[in-house]
Amino acid sequence: MCFVHCVVKKKLKLIIFDCDSTLSAIEGIDELARARGPQVFAEVEAMTRDAMEGKIPVEEVFARRLDIIRPSRTNVAAVGRLYVEQVEPTVQATIKQLKAAGWTPVILSGGFRQAIEPLAAHLGIARIEAVDLHFDAKGEFVGFDEKFPTTRSGGKPVVVIALKQELKPARTVMVGDGVSDLETKPVVDLFVGFGRYTPRERVRTGAAVFINNLADLPAALTKLGT
Repeated sequence: MCFVHCVVKKKLKLIIFDCDSTLSAIEGIDELARARGPQVFAEVEAMTRDAMEGKIPVEEVFARRLDIIRPSRTNVAAVGRLYVEQVEPTVQATIKQLKAAGWTPVILSGGFRQAIEPLAAHLGIARIEAVDLHFDAKGEFVGFDEKFPTTRSGGKPVVVIALKQELKPARTVMVGDGVSDLETKPVVDLFVGFGRYTPRERVRTGAAVFINNLADLPAALTKLGT
C-alpha cells in the first residue's frame, strides 16, 4: 500500500524533434555539399529535396550524396557550428518550457551525429539518434553507419518504436518538416508538422497539428489533454 509519504514517480513524456529545417534553418547535408562547390551543392540539394518530399526513397540517395561530397571531419565541425548559428529562434525558450512541463526532448535525424552534437549541447538535449560518420586518422571520410535506420525510408518509425520500448513513455510526440518525419505518425500519440523553413503540403495535410514557430508547440500539445 502507498501512504501519504510515498513518492509517485511520474512517467516520462517524450518529445522527439527532427533536426534539419526544424531545430535549425539548415539542411546539414546540403551545407556539406556547399563546401565542395556550386555544382556539387546543386546536385545534392536536388536529391535532398526530392527525398524530403517523398519523391524518391531516402536509401536511393543517402550513400550517393556522401560519395559525392566525401566530407572531412573539419567540414562536419563547420556544419555543427552553422547549426547553432542558424538555430530556430524560439526553440531554446520552448525546450525550457517543455522540460518544465515534464517533457524529455530527443533529436531524431537522418543527418549526422557529429554535426548535430553542438546543437544538442546548445539546446540541452542529451539524446541524439542520428547517423555516425566514420573518419580515418587524418580526419578524412571513410564511410558511415549503413545499418542505422534513418539511412532508409521508414527508418524513423523504427527508432521511435525502439525508444518507446526502452523508455516506456506515457506520451510520445514527433515534430518535423519532412515526409520521413510524417512516417512516424502511426507510432506516436501526436505528429506535429513544422513549416517555418520548408513547408511541405504533404506534411501540412498529414499532420494532426501544423505550426510555423516552435514557440507554438506547447499550445499544440494541449491536443493530448496534457
